[in-house]
Amino acid sequence: MQQAVRRWLTGAVVGVSIVALSGCGTMFYPERKGQMSGDVDPVVAIANGVGLLFFIVPGVIAYAVDFSNGTIYLPSASSASVDIHHLDDAMDVASLEKLLSDKAGQPVSLENELLVIEEMGSLDEALAMVRMSGVLDEERLATM
Repeated sequence: MQQAVRRWLTGAVVGVSIVALSGCGTMFYPERKGQMSGDVDPVVAIANGVGLLFFIVPGVIAYAVDFSNGTIYLPSASSASVDIHHLDDAMDVASLEKLLSDKAGQPVSLENELLVIEEMGSLDEALAMVRMSGVLDEERLATM
């Protein structure tokens, strides 16, 4: 009986440690990866805090993972995001404009000289381009 309780307790501690080490926000909301800032999601913060109740190290690691991935932040309506769409080679400009208009909820024209369309090799590369695009720079500069 005592050995069964010990096994159960060991399994519970290992399970909680694994969840805490991976970062709750990263597991719950992988689509949030790459967010730079915003309001902290209380659900993710509390879930990471549970790791602090068991051991300090797993909780701290969970917070570090979620802050570095940006998954601890709530999504913002004014932030950029990346949607993956696999396009046919035969897609023309008009059908691409229609797809973008449907997604944006407003008319989109690709005839602007300031607009550059590029194919990215990976999602990480696309997210890096969004980060470098200067999204929310006006807000950052206003606080300086």
